[in-house]
Amino acid sequence: EPVAAEWMLEFACYCLCRHFGEEGAAVFRRWADVAQALIKGLSKIPTHQKKTVYLCQLLIRIAKGKNLECHFENDQRISPLESALSFWTLLEREEIKLEKLHEDIRRLIQIQIVAVHMEKGYFKEAAAVLERLFTDSDSDKPLRVKLATVIKSKDPYVPLLQSFSYNLLISKIKSYIELFMKENETNFLIQAATKQLESKGLGAAALQNKSVNVSENNKRNLETKQRFVLSLILLRDMLGQMQNCCLNIDSALVWMYINCLLGLNNLQNVEKCGDALTCGRRRQRWTYKEDLKLKSGVKAFGVGNWAKILVHGDFNNRTSVMLKDRWRTLCRNE
Repeated sequence: EPVAAEWMLEFACYCLCRHFGEEGAAVFRRWADVAQALIKGLSKIPTHQKKTVYLCQLLIRIAKGKNLECHFENDQRISPLESALSFWTLLEREEIKLEKLHEDIRRLIQIQIVAVHMEKGYFKEAAAVLERLFTDSDSDKPLRVKLATVIKSKDPYVPLLQSFSYNLLISKIKSYIELFMKENETNFLIQAATKQLESKGLGAAALQNKSVNVSENNKRNLETKQRFVLSLILLRDMLGQMQNCCLNIDSALVWMYINCLLGLNNLQNVEKCGDALTCGRRRQRWTYKEDLKLKSGVKAFGVGNWAKILVHGDFNNRTSVMLKDRWRTLCRNE
Protein backbone atom coordinates (compact mmCIF):
# COMPACT_ATOMS: atom_id res chain seq x y z
CA GLU A 1 0.00 0.00 0.00
CA PRO A 2 2.78 2.58 0.74
CA VAL A 3 4.27 1.96 -2.71
CA ALA A 4 0.86 2.24 -4.37
CA ALA A 5 0.19 5.47 -2.46
CA GLU A 6 3.48 6.95 -3.68
CA TRP A 7 2.71 5.89 -7.24
CA MET A 8 -0.75 7.43 -6.98
CA LEU A 9 0.71 10.70 -5.72
CA GLU A 10 3.08 10.85 -8.70
CA PHE A 11 0.17 10.14 -11.02
CA ALA A 12 -2.08 12.70 -9.30
CA CYS A 13 0.65 15.31 -9.76
CA TYR A 14 0.86 14.42 -13.46
CA CYS A 15 -2.91 14.88 -13.82
CA LEU A 16 -2.89 18.20 -11.95
CA CYS A 17 -0.12 19.47 -14.22
CA ARG A 18 -1.96 18.26 -17.30
CA HIS A 19 -5.25 19.99 -16.40
CA PHE A 20 -3.96 23.10 -14.64
CA GLY A 21 -5.51 26.33 -15.94
CA GLU A 22 -8.32 24.69 -17.89
CA GLU A 23 -11.73 26.37 -17.70
CA GLY A 24 -14.19 24.48 -15.54
CA ALA A 25 -11.67 21.67 -15.11
CA ALA A 26 -13.69 19.13 -13.14
CA VAL A 27 -10.90 16.63 -13.68
CA PHE A 28 -8.43 19.00 -11.99
CA ARG A 29 -10.73 19.32 -8.98
CA ARG A 30 -11.10 15.54 -8.68
CA TRP A 31 -7.36 15.00 -8.75
CA ALA A 32 -6.84 17.88 -6.32
CA ASP A 33 -9.00 15.95 -3.83
CA VAL A 34 -7.04 12.76 -4.47
CA ALA A 35 -3.67 14.55 -4.09
CA GLN A 36 -4.75 16.27 -0.86
CA ALA A 37 -5.93 12.98 0.64
CA LEU A 38 -2.69 11.24 -0.30
CA ILE A 39 -0.56 14.07 1.10
CA LYS A 40 -2.50 14.06 4.38
CA GLY A 41 -1.82 10.32 4.61
CA LEU A 42 1.96 10.87 4.59
CA SER A 43 3.59 10.67 8.01
CA LYS A 44 6.47 12.63 6.49
CA ILE A 45 7.35 13.66 2.94
CA PRO A 46 9.84 11.26 1.30
CA THR A 47 12.89 13.14 0.00
CA HIS A 48 12.29 12.08 -3.59
CA GLN A 49 8.70 13.36 -3.46
CA LYS A 50 9.24 16.79 -1.91
CA LYS A 51 8.95 18.68 -5.19
CA THR A 52 5.93 16.59 -6.17
CA VAL A 53 4.10 17.42 -2.93
CA TYR A 54 5.02 21.11 -3.06
CA LEU A 55 3.95 21.41 -6.70
CA CYS A 56 0.59 19.73 -6.02
CA GLN A 57 -0.07 22.12 -3.12
CA LEU A 58 1.01 25.12 -5.20
CA LEU A 59 -1.26 24.26 -8.17
CA ILE A 60 -4.27 23.57 -5.95
CA ARG A 61 -3.88 26.96 -4.24
CA ILE A 62 -3.22 28.92 -7.45
CA ALA A 63 -6.37 27.37 -8.97
CA LYS A 64 -8.36 28.76 -6.01
CA GLY A 65 -6.42 32.04 -6.02
CA LYS A 66 -9.35 34.38 -6.63
CA ASN A 67 -11.60 32.78 -4.02
CA LEU A 68 -10.93 34.64 -0.76
CA GLU A 69 -13.60 32.59 0.99
CA CYS A 70 -11.42 29.50 0.53
CA HIS A 71 -8.88 28.85 3.32
CA PHE A 72 -5.99 26.40 3.36
CA GLU A 73 -4.38 27.69 6.57
CA ASN A 74 -5.66 27.91 10.14
CA ASP A 75 -5.10 31.66 10.01
CA GLN A 76 -8.23 32.89 8.20
CA ARG A 77 -6.41 36.00 7.01
CA ILE A 78 -4.19 33.91 4.72
CA SER A 79 -5.62 33.82 1.19
CA PRO A 80 -5.06 30.88 -1.20
CA LEU A 81 -2.39 32.84 -3.09
CA GLU A 82 -0.56 33.80 0.09
CA SER A 83 -0.57 30.14 1.05
CA ALA A 84 0.64 29.29 -2.47
CA LEU A 85 3.57 31.66 -1.99
CA SER A 86 4.80 29.62 0.97
CA PHE A 87 4.87 26.47 -1.18
CA TRP A 88 6.58 28.34 -4.00
CA THR A 89 9.29 29.27 -1.48
CA LEU A 90 9.69 25.59 -0.59
CA LEU A 91 9.89 24.67 -4.27
CA GLU A 92 12.58 27.27 -4.86
CA ARG A 93 14.64 25.73 -2.05
CA GLU A 94 14.54 22.39 -3.88
CA GLU A 95 15.89 23.92 -7.10
CA ILE A 96 19.57 23.53 -7.90
CA LYS A 97 19.67 26.77 -9.85
CA LEU A 98 17.17 29.62 -9.63
CA GLU A 99 16.20 30.95 -13.06
CA LYS A 100 14.55 34.20 -14.08
CA LEU A 101 11.28 32.26 -14.34
CA HIS A 102 11.37 31.59 -10.60
CA GLU A 103 11.79 35.29 -9.86
CA ASP A 104 8.98 36.19 -12.27
CA ILE A 105 6.57 33.74 -10.65
CA ARG A 106 7.42 34.96 -7.13
CA ARG A 107 6.78 38.58 -8.18
CA LEU A 108 3.52 37.67 -9.92
CA ILE A 109 2.18 35.78 -6.90
CA GLN A 110 3.05 38.70 -4.62
CA ILE A 111 1.35 41.22 -6.91
CA GLN A 112 -1.72 39.06 -7.40
CA ILE A 113 -2.16 38.53 -3.66
CA VAL A 114 -2.64 42.30 -3.38
CA ALA A 115 -4.58 42.59 -6.66
CA VAL A 116 -7.20 39.97 -5.70
CA HIS A 117 -7.93 41.76 -2.42
CA MET A 118 -8.28 45.07 -4.26
CA GLU A 119 -10.61 43.56 -6.88
CA LYS A 120 -12.90 42.50 -4.02
CA GLY A 121 -12.71 45.97 -2.47
CA TYR A 122 -10.70 44.79 0.54
CA PHE A 123 -8.22 47.68 0.61
CA LYS A 124 -7.53 47.51 4.34
CA GLU A 125 -6.78 43.79 4.06
CA ALA A 126 -4.56 44.48 1.03
CA ALA A 127 -2.46 46.85 3.13
CA ALA A 128 -2.17 44.22 5.88
CA VAL A 129 -1.11 41.63 3.33
CA LEU A 130 1.60 43.97 2.08
CA GLU A 131 3.09 44.13 5.57
CA ARG A 132 3.22 40.33 5.78
CA LEU A 133 4.63 39.82 2.29
CA PHE A 134 7.68 42.02 2.28
CA THR A 135 10.69 42.42 4.50
CA ASP A 136 12.78 45.55 4.70
CA SER A 137 15.43 44.11 2.37
CA ASP A 138 16.61 46.30 -0.50
CA SER A 139 15.56 43.77 -3.15
CA ASP A 140 11.92 43.87 -2.01
CA LYS A 141 11.70 47.60 -1.38
CA PRO A 142 10.96 48.92 -4.94
CA LEU A 143 8.02 46.54 -5.49
CA ARG A 144 6.74 47.15 -1.95
CA VAL A 145 6.70 50.93 -2.52
CA LYS A 146 4.86 50.54 -5.85
CA LEU A 147 2.21 48.26 -4.35
CA ALA A 148 1.74 50.58 -1.37
CA THR A 149 1.04 53.41 -3.83
CA VAL A 150 -1.42 51.23 -5.77
CA ILE A 151 -3.30 50.31 -2.58
CA LYS A 152 -3.60 53.98 -1.60
CA SER A 153 -5.10 54.76 -5.03
CA LYS A 154 -7.84 52.12 -4.40
CA ASP A 155 -7.83 51.46 -8.15
CA PRO A 156 -7.59 47.75 -9.05
CA TYR A 157 -7.13 48.61 -12.74
CA VAL A 158 -3.86 50.51 -12.56
CA PRO A 159 -1.22 49.58 -15.21
CA LEU A 160 0.97 47.66 -12.73
CA LEU A 161 -1.81 45.23 -11.82
CA GLN A 162 -2.90 44.92 -15.44
CA SER A 163 0.66 44.19 -16.63
CA PHE A 164 1.18 41.51 -13.98
CA SER A 165 -2.22 39.89 -14.36
CA TYR A 166 -3.61 36.64 -12.99
CA ASN A 167 -3.64 35.19 -16.53
CA LEU A 168 0.07 35.94 -16.84
CA LEU A 169 0.65 34.14 -13.54
CA ILE A 170 -1.19 31.07 -14.89
CA SER A 171 0.91 31.22 -18.07
CA LYS A 172 4.18 31.41 -16.11
CA ILE A 173 3.14 28.51 -13.86
CA LYS A 174 2.43 26.46 -17.00
CA SER A 175 5.96 27.24 -18.22
CA TYR A 176 7.32 25.97 -14.91
CA ILE A 177 5.16 22.84 -15.22
CA GLU A 178 6.66 22.13 -18.65
CA LEU A 179 10.16 22.31 -17.19
CA PHE A 180 9.16 20.15 -14.21
CA MET A 181 7.63 17.49 -16.48
CA LYS A 182 10.68 17.50 -18.73
CA GLU A 183 13.05 17.09 -15.79
CA ASN A 184 10.91 14.30 -14.33
CA GLU A 185 10.24 12.25 -17.47
CA THR A 186 11.86 9.30 -15.73
CA ASN A 187 10.24 9.98 -12.37
CA PHE A 188 9.74 7.71 -9.39
CA LEU A 189 6.55 6.23 -10.85
CA ILE A 190 8.24 5.11 -14.05
CA GLN A 191 11.42 3.99 -12.28
CA ALA A 192 9.46 1.87 -9.83
CA ALA A 193 7.37 0.36 -12.63
CA THR A 194 10.44 -0.45 -14.72
CA LYS A 195 12.14 -2.04 -11.70
CA GLN A 196 9.12 -4.26 -11.07
CA LEU A 197 8.89 -5.23 -14.73
CA GLU A 198 12.58 -6.12 -14.87
CA SER A 199 12.25 -8.20 -11.69
CA LYS A 200 9.58 -10.20 -13.55
CA GLY A 201 11.73 -10.53 -16.65
CA LEU A 202 9.49 -8.20 -18.63
CA GLY A 203 11.73 -5.13 -18.94
CA ALA A 204 13.59 -5.69 -22.17
CA ALA A 205 10.76 -7.31 -24.10
CA ALA A 206 8.03 -4.96 -22.90
CA LEU A 207 10.00 -1.83 -23.70
CA GLN A 208 11.24 -3.07 -27.06
CA ASN A 209 10.60 -0.62 -29.88
CA LYS A 210 8.58 -2.32 -32.61
CA SER A 211 9.45 0.25 -35.32
CA VAL A 212 12.70 -0.45 -37.14
CA ASN A 213 13.13 2.72 -39.17
CA VAL A 214 12.95 5.39 -36.49
CA SER A 215 15.40 7.99 -35.27
CA GLU A 216 17.07 7.72 -31.87
CA ASN A 217 14.98 10.64 -30.51
CA ASN A 218 11.74 9.00 -31.63
CA LYS A 219 12.88 5.73 -30.13
CA ARG A 220 13.56 7.38 -26.78
CA ASN A 221 10.15 9.10 -26.88
CA LEU A 222 8.42 5.80 -27.62
CA GLU A 223 10.26 4.07 -24.79
CA THR A 224 9.28 6.84 -22.36
CA LYS A 225 5.61 6.52 -23.36
CA GLN A 226 5.79 2.73 -23.12
CA ARG A 227 7.27 2.95 -19.62
CA PHE A 228 4.51 5.35 -18.62
CA VAL A 229 1.81 3.01 -19.96
CA LEU A 230 3.39 0.04 -18.20
CA SER A 231 3.52 1.95 -14.93
CA LEU A 232 -0.19 2.78 -15.28
CA ILE A 233 -0.98 -0.91 -15.82
CA LEU A 234 0.95 -1.91 -12.71
CA LEU A 235 -0.61 0.89 -10.68
CA ARG A 236 -4.08 -0.06 -11.85
CA ASP A 237 -3.56 -3.70 -10.87
CA MET A 238 -2.21 -2.67 -7.46
CA LEU A 239 -5.30 -0.54 -6.86
CA GLY A 240 -7.43 -3.62 -7.40
CA GLN A 241 -5.68 -5.22 -4.42
CA MET A 242 -6.05 -2.19 -2.09
CA GLN A 243 -9.31 -3.30 -0.50
CA ASN A 244 -8.43 -1.99 2.98
CA CYS A 245 -6.64 1.21 1.98
CA CYS A 246 -6.45 3.60 4.92
CA LEU A 247 -6.40 6.66 2.65
CA ASN A 248 -9.64 8.56 2.20
CA ILE A 249 -9.77 8.38 -1.61
CA ASP A 250 -12.06 6.97 -4.26
CA SER A 251 -9.68 4.31 -5.58
CA ALA A 252 -12.36 3.08 -8.00
CA LEU A 253 -12.45 6.53 -9.63
CA VAL A 254 -8.66 6.54 -9.89
CA TRP A 255 -8.76 3.05 -11.40
CA MET A 256 -11.29 4.10 -14.03
CA TYR A 257 -9.33 7.24 -14.86
CA ILE A 258 -6.22 5.14 -15.46
CA ASN A 259 -8.29 2.80 -17.64
CA CYS A 260 -9.33 5.81 -19.65
CA LEU A 261 -5.74 6.96 -20.14
CA LEU A 262 -4.70 3.48 -21.23
CA GLY A 263 -7.55 3.40 -23.71
CA LEU A 264 -6.44 6.58 -25.51
CA ASN A 265 -4.10 6.36 -28.50
CA ASN A 266 -2.79 9.85 -27.71
CA LEU A 267 -1.94 10.46 -24.05
CA GLN A 268 -2.28 14.21 -24.63
CA ASN A 269 -6.05 13.92 -25.11
CA VAL A 270 -6.77 13.27 -21.45
CA GLU A 271 -9.67 15.71 -21.45
CA LYS A 272 -11.74 13.22 -23.43
CA CYS A 273 -11.91 10.89 -20.45
CA GLY A 274 -14.96 12.53 -18.87
CA ASP A 275 -17.38 10.44 -20.89
CA ALA A 276 -15.20 7.36 -20.54
CA LEU A 277 -15.38 7.56 -16.74
CA THR A 278 -19.16 7.26 -16.91
CA CYS A 279 -19.03 4.41 -19.39
CA GLY A 280 -16.32 2.66 -17.42
CA ARG A 281 -18.78 1.63 -14.72
CA ARG A 282 -20.55 -0.71 -17.14
CA ARG A 283 -19.03 -4.17 -17.54
CA GLN A 284 -17.65 -4.65 -21.03
CA ARG A 285 -18.22 -7.91 -22.88
CA TRP A 286 -15.24 -9.65 -24.37
CA THR A 287 -15.25 -9.46 -28.16
CA TYR A 288 -14.28 -12.24 -30.56
CA LYS A 289 -11.32 -10.10 -31.67
CA GLU A 290 -10.08 -9.72 -28.08
CA ASP A 291 -10.36 -13.48 -27.54
CA LEU A 292 -8.21 -14.08 -30.63
CA LYS A 293 -5.60 -11.61 -29.34
CA LEU A 294 -5.61 -13.30 -25.94
CA LYS A 295 -5.05 -16.73 -27.52
CA SER A 296 -2.32 -15.30 -29.71
CA GLY A 297 -0.67 -13.71 -26.67
CA VAL A 298 -0.74 -16.96 -24.69
CA LYS A 299 0.78 -18.76 -27.67
CA ALA A 300 3.56 -16.16 -27.95
CA PHE A 301 4.39 -15.60 -24.26
CA GLY A 302 2.89 -18.54 -22.38
CA VAL A 303 0.15 -18.95 -19.77
CA GLY A 304 0.69 -16.72 -16.75
CA ASN A 305 2.55 -13.90 -18.50
CA TRP A 306 -0.56 -11.72 -18.40
CA ALA A 307 1.21 -8.36 -17.97
CA LYS A 308 3.39 -9.05 -21.02
CA ILE A 309 0.38 -10.18 -23.07
CA LEU A 310 -1.54 -7.07 -21.98
CA VAL A 311 1.26 -4.75 -23.10
CA HIS A 312 1.66 -6.34 -26.52
CA GLY A 313 -2.06 -6.80 -27.25
CA ASP A 314 -4.64 -4.12 -28.06
CA PHE A 315 -7.20 -4.89 -25.35
CA ASN A 316 -10.13 -2.66 -24.45
CA ASN A 317 -9.27 -1.22 -20.99
CA ARG A 318 -8.47 -4.64 -19.54
CA THR A 319 -6.21 -5.59 -16.64
CA SER A 320 -3.89 -8.57 -16.40
CA VAL A 321 -6.33 -10.09 -13.86
CA MET A 322 -9.13 -9.79 -16.42
CA LEU A 323 -6.94 -11.56 -19.00
CA LYS A 324 -6.29 -14.42 -16.56
CA ASP A 325 -10.00 -14.77 -15.74
CA ARG A 326 -10.97 -14.70 -19.40
CA TRP A 327 -8.39 -17.35 -20.25
CA ARG A 328 -9.81 -19.58 -17.52
CA THR A 329 -13.30 -19.09 -19.00
CA LEU A 330 -12.09 -19.90 -22.52
CA CYS A 331 -10.37 -23.06 -21.32
CA ARG A 332 -13.55 -24.16 -19.53
CA ASN A 333 -15.70 -23.52 -22.60
CA GLU A 334 -13.36 -25.39 -24.89
